[in-house]
Amino acid sequence: MAQVFQTPAEAVAGIADGATVMIGGFGSAGQPVELIEALIEGGASELTVVNNNAGNGDRGLAALIREGRVRRIVCSFPRQSDSWCFDEKYRAGEIELELVAQGNLAERIRAAGAGIGAFFTPTGYGTPLAEGKEVREIDGRHYVLEYPIRADFALVSADVADELGNLVYRKTARNFGPIMAAAATTTVVQVRRIVAVGGLDPEHIVTPCLYVNRVVRVEARTPALAGERQ
Repeated sequence: MAQVFQTPAEAVAGIADGATVMIGGFGSAGQPVELIEALIEGGASELTVVNNNAGNGDRGLAALIREGRVRRIVCSFPRQSDSWCFDEKYRAGEIELELVAQGNLAERIRAAGAGIGAFFTPTGYGTPLAEGKEVREIDGRHYVLEYPIRADFALVSADVADELGNLVYRKTARNFGPIMAAAATTTVVQVRRIVAVGGLDPEHIVTPCLYVNRVVRVEARTPALAGERQ
C-alpha cells in the first residue's frame, strides 16, 4: 500500500546526493514537473537522471539541469530546439551524457523491472553506441549485449490513483511511467486525483500498487513547458 503525502516536498524527501533518479515523460507529456520542482528545492545534487530526453524550455527536468543538480544523464534524445539548459551544461563540460537508442532505453528499463539480467538486441550494432560492448552473431545477424537500467527513485506522473497506489494514466502521458515504476527501488507518483479503493475499473489500471511507494495529489497545471525562453 502506497503512502499518500500532502505535498510534493514530502513525497520526494530522502532523495540524497548521488542518487539515480528515473523521470517519466516524453518531452513535456507526462513529466512530473511538481515533483521535479520539489526535488530542486530539496537540494539533492550529483544526480544521475534517466529520461527520454534532456529537458524542455526552463521548467521541470530542464530546470534541474540548469541548477547544476545533474551530474550524468542517460537519455535517447538530448538535442532539440528548446534543450538549451542541457546544451549549455554539456558544452561547458558540466554534465555527462550516456546516449541510448530509444527502443534500447525502454527495454533496458523494462528489463530491470522484469528481473532480466541482460539481453541481446540488433539496435545500435555497427554504430558508436555499441563500442566496447559484447557482440554476438545469432542466426546470421549481429546483436549487442545490453544491461538493465535500475534506479533508486522513479518520479512519475499519472492521472488518477486509488488509496492503495494503483495508477491510471491519461493518453500519451503514460509513456515511460509504467516501466520506470517497476525499475526503481522507490517510486513516487504525482496524480491529479486520488479515489477510494474500488474507485478504479480494474481493467483500466496500468501500474499496480505493488510498484508504487508514494503518491501525492497536485493541482491541475498548465501543460506548456517548451518555448518559455523568449
